[in-house]
Amino acid sequence: MTGGSLPGDVKRTSTLRRVPPLETVRFRSERGNEGDVCAFELAQNAVPLMVESPAGRMMAIAPGDTCLATPGYREATRSVSGGIPAGGLVPGEDYWVLADCGVVGDMVDGSPLDEGYVGRVRYLGAVYGADGETLNIRQFAVTGPAGTDRNAPVYLILGTSGNVGKTTAGVAVLRTLRVQGHRTLIALKATGTCSVGEIASYQDFGATQAFDCLDFGLPGTYPVGRSGIGDFLGNALDFCLSLPADAVLVECGGDFFGANVPEFLACLKARRSDIKIILAAADALGALGAKRALADIGLAISLITGPCTDTPAIRKRTEALCGIPAINLLRSPDRGTQSHLRGSPFQNDQ
Repeated sequence: MTGGSLPGDVKRTSTLRRVPPLETVRFRSERGNEGDVCAFELAQNAVPLMVESPAGRMMAIAPGDTCLATPGYREATRSVSGGIPAGGLVPGEDYWVLADCGVVGDMVDGSPLDEGYVGRVRYLGAVYGADGETLNIRQFAVTGPAGTDRNAPVYLILGTSGNVGKTTAGVAVLRTLRVQGHRTLIALKATGTCSVGEIASYQDFGATQAFDCLDFGLPGTYPVGRSGIGDFLGNALDFCLSLPADAVLVECGGDFFGANVPEFLACLKARRSDIKIILAAADALGALGAKRALADIGLAISLITGPCTDTPAIRKRTEALCGIPAINLLRSPDRGTQSHLRGSPFQNDQ
């Protein structure tokens, strides 16, 4: 196998949402590295895979389909983990889809969940452009250096694990700011794996612009401790802080110690001394541990939410243990959706 071509409308996953349309997709037999635009094939006898399209909808990769995605890393605490083998993906070899956005690599840990994107695909080769250069998502990242910091207030969403309500909390903060009359709001999902659906939720509920790591050239901020990650996260943060805004909302995807969240917190703390932190925690003990871990680096939680507030009993225990207001942002007292942070420390925050 030396290469081939595909029609311009071949299916592509959301990791390639910034890559412009191609009239013809030409690929060649070479190793695939992080962020490269790569062609993969699902075997004829395989189960269909459900992945996120560049538009954010869930799209089926049917048996026998060829699609475009990218090699990358993922270290999930409640899902699939894996990464790129030394030297890159080898043409003709099979690899795993590690996230619904289309990150592909070797699997290290499987998932206890039945997730529709998990499956093996055959790597065909890397896509190249008219000048012969291998296409990589870094070539289509946000361009231009960051301008002057506008000193907009920062609201930071942290979580004790995945799937504890971080995006729900972020939406509630955005709606609160809108109720207060703020109109220009920037959202950044600073760490974790890229996702059109997550940043689109922020746009749906009031963010003027929303970004994640893909906009700055990486499909995810894994693995932990990777070289240069502090500069990458700092540059993404500086770009967002330089945009005209009434406030900047930042979500750290993943758990508190994963996805290079500590490195991002160091970047943010160097730029802001007054940060409003909302913690989404699975349980009261996790909330207490997060409070102490943040205190060790000089940060304080302003509000707690997540499953540790799902019932009046656990919410009261969380407040008593942590000495911090706790509010359930998923369900209001009448079991509807909480529209904003009513009764929270942010209600009258200007």
